[in-house]
Amino acid sequence: MSIKEITIVNREKVVSFFKEHWGSTEMVISTGVYQCDTLDGFIFEGTNQIIGLVTYVIKDNEMEIISLDSLQEGKGIGSSLMKSVEYIAKQKKIQVVSLVTTNDNLNALKFYQKRGYRITSVIPNGVIKARSLKPSIPLIGHEGIPLNDELILKKIL
Repeated sequence: MSIKEITIVNREKVVSFFKEHWGSTEMVISTGVYQCDTLDGFIFEGTNQIIGLVTYVIKDNEMEIISLDSLQEGKGIGSSLMKSVEYIAKQKKIQVVSLVTTNDNLNALKFYQKRGYRITSVIPNGVIKARSLKPSIPLIGHEGIPLNDELILKKIL
């Protein structure tokens, strides 16, 4: 198993991963509309297959994580991918890493807060607004929680 930067060589695997696990390569959140298959990031690969993936953008001296996926929770894949992103941020002298998650994603909130990320703001109806641009976003999220709001988390490096 290894972490590799997303490059032209593995980009097709990234496209396939997004289509299989998200239904699309498009991510719509309050900070913008992103084509995740074109973003910078890292893959965590095992037996020539992606089992983890993170993408990010850099805006205004802040690195924003757009997506983070691990197909095998509890094995350190997400943590390793986060460390890779934070390492690149430090190399580029970027002091803030941010991300957006949704009100229903309690596992993500736990995961990020354990790694030093703090909730800095809540965007009421953020998901409802995103759904107007991408109608395939479900109404109900994890554990039957209505999917309505976005939470922004940040970590100062």
